[in-house]
Amino acid sequence: MESGEITETTDRSRLVDEAADAEFIQALGFRVRESRAQRGMSRKILALSSDVSERYLAQVESGETNPSIMVLRHVAHALGISLVELLEPRHNSPEHRLISRFLEQLQPNRLEEALLRLMRDFGNEDAIRRKRIALVGLRGAGKSTLGRALANELSLPFVELNNAIEAEAGMSLNEVFMLYGQPGFRRLERRCLENFIAEHESAVITVGGGIVSEAETFNLLLMNCFTVWVKATPEEHMSRVVAQGDLRPMEGNTEAMEDMRRILVAREPLYTKADFTLDTTGRRPEDCLKQLHQVVTA
Repeated sequence: MESGEITETTDRSRLVDEAADAEFIQALGFRVRESRAQRGMSRKILALSSDVSERYLAQVESGETNPSIMVLRHVAHALGISLVELLEPRHNSPEHRLISRFLEQLQPNRLEEALLRLMRDFGNEDAIRRKRIALVGLRGAGKSTLGRALANELSLPFVELNNAIEAEAGMSLNEVFMLYGQPGFRRLERRCLENFIAEHESAVITVGGGIVSEAETFNLLLMNCFTVWVKATPEEHMSRVVAQGDLRPMEGNTEAMEDMRRILVAREPLYTKADFTLDTTGRRPEDCLKQLHQVVTA
């Protein structure tokens, strides 16, 4: 073989190797991103836990850099998986490779949706998840009434997350907001939800309607609980809250009803991520409870 032919063959081999290397790094980044999403971790949290800069972690996840083995060791430890599992997936069948390529092409918001669908439709995880029933929605939808009654029928513990937050903080929710603001409240909310999941294999929980605004916390709820959006019209929400003697929504706010409508419209795409939507508008509590019982025990 002549020297020119040898050079050409070597160049082709190098191109093949470079293409394979690039594909491996892309797949590695995808596995980091996928593992992080499964655990409901933000990139910032993973960066802090692994002592890797958030900017560099973004480059790893996008396949733009070839991370050192020590970086990968720290990332794997923070994710709670082995380095081998991060470097080389257990399954390498054509079907798994096809699924991986398909997921890689999805936009981040669609990737989250695909993950939730896979989790809900396949595997033992769904059976475990359905043992915890979470009711989410705005005040006045009937969450507490239905949650307490459902827990009683199923002989399960009943937890109101806002009460757990107050117990954890040693003060009322209003005081939490006054002292720590919205970020402090959301941190407490996340911690109390994590505690609930760790301590209760089977239970009914009601959560505040604003939990959907924290993507990580809401994803944690969706991935660990069978979630029901308890829904009502703005008018019914407001009338029920006022009927309970709570006039705060109306105080100093002549546009309270319009605000309620805007909140519902803005949050609807998030609420619809729940496993089931229960509309309580114009319905008796006992009829709603019967439907809810049928859904969660199906």
